[in-house]
Amino acid sequence: MRLTVNTFLSIDGVMQGPGGADEDPSNGFDRGGWLVPLADDEMDRLVSGWFRQADALLLGRTTYEMMQPYWELVTDPSDVVADSLNHLPKYLVSSTVTDPTWHNTTVISGDPVGAVTAMKEQGHGEVQVHGSYRLARALYEAGLVDEYRLLIFPVVVGAGKRLFEDAAAPSSFMVTGSHVTKSGVVALSLLPRPFKAAEMPPGG
Repeated sequence: MRLTVNTFLSIDGVMQGPGGADEDPSNGFDRGGWLVPLADDEMDRLVSGWFRQADALLLGRTTYEMMQPYWELVTDPSDVVADSLNHLPKYLVSSTVTDPTWHNTTVISGDPVGAVTAMKEQGHGEVQVHGSYRLARALYEAGLVDEYRLLIFPVVVGAGKRLFEDAAAPSSFMVTGSHVTKSGVVALSLLPRPFKAAEMPPGG
């Protein structure tokens, strides 16, 4: 089974609270909603394209609890995002939630790295992480991410939860897809590769 991380980022790497002021105000974050001025139909099509490739979803508790109240009520079968979130298998990484109410949810209460390793070895198709910065970081450090799909917005947020922490292990990436929307959002598909560095030639 392939594991992909799909998320929105500012150009300084922030992924916290992109859609609204109240989405994730943890740690005093007061800059939520930073992608909204640049959101458009083209962005919606790109995100719907992500979800069309999903066979299962893997979410951290904060992202899960933020998504459920809204998307659970969207019943339009033509809404690809809502249909995926409401009907695909969902794996919730949490040590505190024991009885989730969102349809088709399985709780991973123990070691998420071990559980995801087993899932990748035994399953088929694609499991997608959305948001869930702490989980995404742990999976990156464990070398379990097969692909990143990022929408990078031309905004500097300056503070907030980031996809990669300062002490993250180095990595290179191969770009397998890119697109720039009319509003300037850069869509990238990236495959992790071993980190490489080199010296510039003299006079280069």
